Amino acid sequence: MKNKMNLDFSSVSSNEAFARVAVASFVTQLDPTMDELTELKTVVSEAVTNSIIHGYDNQPDQTIYISCTLEEDAIELIIKDEGVGIADIDEAVQPLYTSKPELERSGMGFTIMENFMDKVDVVSHPGEGTMVKLYKQLKKSKTLCN
Repeated sequence: MKNKMNLDFSSVSSNEAFARVAVASFVTQLDPTMDELTELKTVVSEAVTNSIIHGYDNQPDQTIYISCTLEEDAIELIIKDEGVGIADIDEAVQPLYTSKPELERSGMGFTIMENFMDKVDVVSHPGEGTMVKLYKQLKKSKTLCN
């Protein structure tokens, strides 16, 4: 069965928690493990935070878009903004790279996404925004029956 959810919300930092919970709630129908759910929530946090801080430079009147598609035991998640975009994606995905060192951010967002997901694609164009496409195949949970 294929199921899809679309969500858009203002680029304010308090909505990061909302996005985490919304995506996690939608994905629970696939019966993920607690580890998988925690990893997915972390990935959503990283991508949404990147959109808020880097894409929109903390401007609250912008919109972040999330699309989540479930099929069998797989999750496809797209998180998109229409912000400043990324000039050099290869540089941006390097561990410890940050475009805002004055904020003392760790620069590990993309690295975390890559570690927790099976596939991460970043598409970005300066002045047009960024789309992060994430894919995860869930492990088949083993249910014990008595």
